[in-house]
Order: sequence, then C-alpha cells, then structure tokens
Amino acid sequence: MHALVECVPNFSEGRDRAVIDRIVAAIAEVDGVKVFDVDPGADTNRTVVTFIGTPAAVAEAAFAGIRQAAELIDMRRHAGAHPRMGATDVCPFIPVAGVTMADCTRLARQVGRRVAEELQIPVYLYEESATRPERRNLADIRQGEYEGLAAKLSDPEWVPDFGAATFNPQSGATVMGAREFLIAYNINFNTRDRRLVNDIALNIRERGRAKRDDEGKIVRDEDGSQMMVPGVFQGLKAIGWYIEEYGCAQLSMNITNYKVSPVHEIFDEVCRQAAERGLRVTGSELVGLIPKAAVVAAGEHFLRKQGKSTGVPEEELVHIAVKSLGLDELSPFEARRKIIEYAVEEENPPRLVRMNLRDFANELSTDSPAPGGGSVASLAGALGAALAAMVSNLTMGKKGYEAVQEEMVRIGVAGQQLKEEFLADIDLDTEAFDRLMDAFRLPKKSDEEKAARQAAVVEATKGAIAVPLRVLKRTIAALGLVKAVAQKGNQNSLSDAGVGGLMALAAARGACYNVLINLQGLDDADYVHRTRTEAAEALQVATGLAGEVAALVEKALAGEDSATG
Repeated sequence: MHALVECVPNFSEGRDRAVIDRIVAAIAEVDGVKVFDVDPGADTNRTVVTFIGTPAAVAEAAFAGIRQAAELIDMRRHAGAHPRMGATDVCPFIPVAGVTMADCTRLARQVGRRVAEELQIPVYLYEESATRPERRNLADIRQGEYEGLAAKLSDPEWVPDFGAATFNPQSGATVMGAREFLIAYNINFNTRDRRLVNDIALNIRERGRAKRDDEGKIVRDEDGSQMMVPGVFQGLKAIGWYIEEYGCAQLSMNITNYKVSPVHEIFDEVCRQAAERGLRVTGSELVGLIPKAAVVAAGEHFLRKQGKSTGVPEEELVHIAVKSLGLDELSPFEARRKIIEYAVEEENPPRLVRMNLRDFANELSTDSPAPGGGSVASLAGALGAALAAMVSNLTMGKKGYEAVQEEMVRIGVAGQQLKEEFLADIDLDTEAFDRLMDAFRLPKKSDEEKAARQAAVVEATKGAIAVPLRVLKRTIAALGLVKAVAQKGNQNSLSDAGVGGLMALAAARGACYNVLINLQGLDDADYVHRTRTEAAEALQVATGLAGEVAALVEKALAGEDSATG
C-alpha cells in the first residue's frame, strides 16, 4: 500500500452546483487521488470535499481546488449559516497510511506557501501545524470571520503564516493544517429513550458533564462559568439521540483521535455503562470511512479477549472486528468501501494477487515475460511466511506448549506481516519489469533522446533490482520464524515447518537470481559491486538458516529426538 493522505477542504459555496462541480473536477483530474465524498449544504452555503491519495498528488489536488475556488467564488457576495473567512475556508491534511503527522504538517506548509505566493491569499496554520499555541484552534483563527478579516490583518498579532498581511476581498483567507483522522461512529441500543443514552454520552465525551453539588445544582467558578467533570475519553464528542428510521436510540460520536481513544475501547466502555442502566448495545454503525489500522486494532483486541492468537490474516481481523462491534447490524459492512486503504486500492487493484491459483499459473505459463521468476520468488516467500504463521497458530492452546504461547503469538503476527509484504511484491516485481520495458521503448533518434532513454533505462533497471533484493533480505526474517516454530512449535506440524523452510530458501535463491541478471545491464561498477556483495551476503545467511531448519526437521522425522518447549 502506498503512503496515503486524506484532505478535507471546505469551500464557501453550497448552492451553485456548477461552481461546486468545477472545483471538484479540478481536484479529481489530478492523477493519484480519489474523491470519496462531496457534501454541499445550502443553508451553510458550504461544501466539504473529501479526497485521498499519495502525498504529492494530494498536495497538487488541494492547490488545484483552492485555485479554482479563488477564481469562481467571490466572498463579497457570500452569506451562509456556517462561520467562514475565505473562499477555501479550511484545508486540513490527515495521515492515513505510511505517513506521519509531521509529513502532513510539511504538506500543509508546502501548499500554504504556494497558495500565498501564487494566489495572493493569506494563509494561517492551525492544529498540529500551528506556529503558536493561540492558533491551534480553528474557531480562534476564524473569529470575526470574513467581515472582520481586513481589521484582523492589520493587527500585528494576526500576521498570516504565509503571504502578506493584505486583505484579498474576493478570496479572503485560508486556514491550513494537519490533524488526526476523524471517525464518525454511532452505537445502537435496545431502547427508544434518548435520555438514557445521552447520559452515557455525557460520561464518555471529552468535555464531560456539568459539575453539580449535593443538591444537584450546577457548580460555577468565580467568573460564573459552569464547571465540568471531564469524560472518560479524550478527543471524543458524543450525544444521544433517537433515530426513528431505526426505531432505537443511538449514541452519535466523532472520534477526533482514534489512536488516543480507540474505537474498541469506546465500544467496551459504552457496553459497560449500558449494562449499568439496564440497557444492551445491539450493534454499531460507521458513517463514512475508517482507517484500516483502527479496524485491525479492534480485531486484535477482541481476539485477545477470547484468548486467541492475533497472528491471523488481516481479513480475519477485519471480520472479527465487524462481528464484535456489530458494524453489520443496520446494513452489510462492505470493507472494500468503508476501509480507506481498501477503497483506494479498488481504483488500481493488484492484478496478480487477486488471481486464483489456476489463473496465476496460466498467466505465468504464457509467452509474456511478466509475471516471471521474480513474482514466483515473492510468492514462495509468502508461502514460507504463511507456513510459519500456520504452525504458530496450531501450537496455540496445545498441551505441553504452555511456555511458548506468547512467543507463538509474536511469530504468528510477524509471519502474517511478512506474508503481506511478500504478496505485495508479487505485483511490484511485475510492475518494475514493465517500467523497464517501457524505458527500452523510448525513442532514440537524437542524442538528447538517447541520453534520456539511457537514463530512464538505468533508473528502471535499479527499480527492477530493488524489489527482488528486498525479497531476498526479507527471507532471512521468514526463515528465522520457520526455525523457531520447527524448534518450539507443535511437533505434529514439523513437516509444515520444513516446507516453509524450503519455500523461503526458494524465494531467497530466486530473488538473488533476479538481482544478478538485472545487474548485467548496468555500467555503474560501484553500484554493481555493492549490490552483488549485498545479495551474496544475504543469500549466505538465508542458506545457512534454511540448512538449520532442514537439519532440525529431517532429524526429527528420522525418529531422532528434537528440541521442543
């Protein structure tokens, strides 16, 4: 999976569909992004667009949308119920996969600087990107809104982070930053009484409930403001309401930081508080999208509660999470549409990994040069890692293996992770080969074309080397897992560990062959020598480990004592 960033710009137009469509089209036409949602509001006169993609693509798409909004929206004629200060009012970047908050902060700064320099729109940074504490809160920055912006810009305390402190009457100002992913999540109850459910909301939300004295009166501080008793979870907004369509009361929540307040922990606490009130949670509902990490963490949590190993396939973790949280109570939970990474993958699905065994073997057997040995080596590595995970799971709960249960869980989790990485490289190896073929097809009539073609061939060749070299190095970790389960795992599955060792060794040798054949086309002597040495050293380690696994297995299968425990 590529690095993924979500961007949720809010544009100050919610009534003119033609304007909205042109802004969205400017975003959608950038390669590498997918628009997931367009939510216009007539009363608020505001449209929220949600799109996701690689960091560079998201940065380009965000700028394209802001530029289009600057051309089409005139803030001098804007009115709506929602607070706003610019044509693009706010534009947050949110880490989804393979990126950090620091990465998103850099994106916000990069796009903010470009907006200020190229569009002459003042830009303020908020949330995780804020340059000073008083600018973290969006409401504080937006105070005074568009109508008070000219005066605000003249205040030295409110000099924009990017751009001149000059009022742009048509576009206003834009607030940009980085924040955590927001999950809209609802929990359902076997009651119509919203008051009982709202009582739970007051207990769990970050803001909490009003503090009361022994007589039930609200306690106020010396300034007359009511004092609050904080709730259980940080970064959580919650309210109880009745949904006539469902015939039940529902706890509606926005989780603004699922890493601090995980979905499964919220669910368990709500179940506990519901039982105290004689209520029962019947299920839950996800509104919009959710990062895969949040769902996988929930699956792992519920498996641990059952005393089961978490070293199972990702699909099983998702299944356990859906069933445990009751996410399919109101409607089927479609993971390919609701989990961000899966939804993005649907735009460009891996071709080979999705094939069944017969189709893959048939494709492999044709005269097409890809997929070839590199993809098969990756597949062999995946099978070796999967067998290590299998033996670890077959050891769980078995009499005589109590002392190694925790180690078997760790091996299972590590084996599943390696399996996923090997599987990804099946397609990546073929894609790297295809890029090399594309480079060879470039024109070479002029000296300039020859030089450009040669540079492209060298770059693509190194890319075609990088994938099998990565596979080769990864087999060392896979063989370490196989050796551990051969030594300490369920001895009734020793042959499975043995086959795992053979598969991992085949992956190592096959990957090494693919590294070496591609090195033959390069003139960079230093790179060739360094890479040959790196591959040879990795293969030597892998071969040694595979030999140790084979010796363990063959000794035991010959009827001799083997190490267990």
